[in-house]
Amino acid sequence: MDVIVVESIYLLVIVTLISVLQNAFFALKVEKECNRQNVNTSAFERVSCANRNCMDAYPTFLAVMWCAGLCLSQAPAAFAGIIYLVVRQKYFVGYMGQTSQSTPGYLFGKRILGFLFLMCVVGIFSYLLIRHYGNDHKEYVEIITKAASTLLLIP
Repeated sequence: MDVIVVESIYLLVIVTLISVLQNAFFALKVEKECNRQNVNTSAFERVSCANRNCMDAYPTFLAVMWCAGLCLSQAPAAFAGIIYLVVRQKYFVGYMGQTSQSTPGYLFGKRILGFLFLMCVVGIFSYLLIRHYGNDHKEYVEIITKAASTLLLIP
């Protein structure tokens, strides 16, 4: 693999590998709850439902993170990906307690996915402008995106 290609995607690869480890952790939690001697069906259903909900959003997360990273800028996309994984962990743990504890994680996760989607749209639009009009403004868009990614930290 070419070194230049690896340099442009290594942060996205790291976030993807961390997300795979997180998925394995969620699966172990479901298995652990299933194998308990005195199976509490309510606890198992909550853990299983939280895992299913996380897995339902997982393909969307991967698609928008990689698209944002490749089309616009790797660092803000990877940063948003790490924040999303933290929020997803908060959602999962909150869902194991009471369902109302998972709501902030769910809403914040939607906001991060929206940010990544917006990065994808801006990246594609920027590429089309460069291709058809020759305006090279990608550096300005990347600076604005990096600055906007810090706004994700505001609750």
